[in-house]
Amino acid sequence: MTATAAPGFERVAAEVVDVVDGDTIKVRVGGEVYTLRYIGIDCPETVHPEKPVEWMGPEASEANRRLVEGQAVYVEKDVSETDKYGRLLRYVFLADGTFVNAELVRLGYAQAVTYPPDVRYQDLLREVQREAMDGGRGLWGATPTPGGGQGLDAWMWKGGYM
Repeated sequence: MTATAAPGFERVAAEVVDVVDGDTIKVRVGGEVYTLRYIGIDCPETVHPEKPVEWMGPEASEANRRLVEGQAVYVEKDVSETDKYGRLLRYVFLADGTFVNAELVRLGYAQAVTYPPDVRYQDLLREVQREAMDGGRGLWGATPTPGGGQGLDAWMWKGGYM
């Protein structure tokens, strides 16, 4: 089952022209290309200029690529237009209704995070995160440790998951 959200807010058609990492893509809207950051989720880093590649980062990027690369999508604004880096902040939906932000969380490749005032789907994102945690998927599965045993939740090193 994929994650979906009930329509009801304005969505704009876009084309995915590049997948930057697990939570960032480039889209073409009205002939212009924009960098877009998914609202309400955070994936492990793979391209941050000041951070090393994080555990599960490449897997999150690949999951995002499989979902959206080359796809026609619909993007939905919450309150904020852009983040401090100038990236559009949007929820992203596939033509079949799949809510990409939530699907990445449901699959265990992203963590639900709250960045007020953009909180429209936070309850849904937390719900699918709980499902991923309960199912031990992705970030919520066993983590590698230097000794080869099973470690703590993947996000413990990042200060917790909610």
